Amino acid sequence: MTESTPHISGPRAAACCPPLVTAALSEGDAETMAAMFKALADPVRLRLLSRVASHPSGEACVCDIADVGVSQPTVSHHLKKLREAGLLTSERRGTWVYYRPAPGVLASLGAFLADTEKAGQEEIAMEAQVS
Repeated sequence: MTESTPHISGPRAAACCPPLVTAALSEGDAETMAAMFKALADPVRLRLLSRVASHPSGEACVCDIADVGVSQPTVSHHLKKLREAGLLTSERRGTWVYYRPAPGVLASLGAFLADTEKAGQEEIAMEAQVS
């Protein structure tokens, strides 16, 4: 890995992988990305992540985000999966747990997908010019 190549390195990663179209993912990066996308593939987890990420204070108490149509133990299970995938961090304060997006991970995932999409669109445009 070079300094110019962003890399996922665990639950508090600040950057993501290069777009799929510019460099092949390493085995470790692919496993990390797959875990993140697998965690996001569940609608309840996606809603929980959205509630945390969009909370005005930048973090949310579990009491503020738990109303997603499933029981409290199920909410806790889903939040644990999001933490394990490196998408959320948490901090216990008294009896409540506060969640926040892991530093840089959401922006990096978005950039990964946007860069990959942009490269795909450029490839389609080049093919159209050749035709």
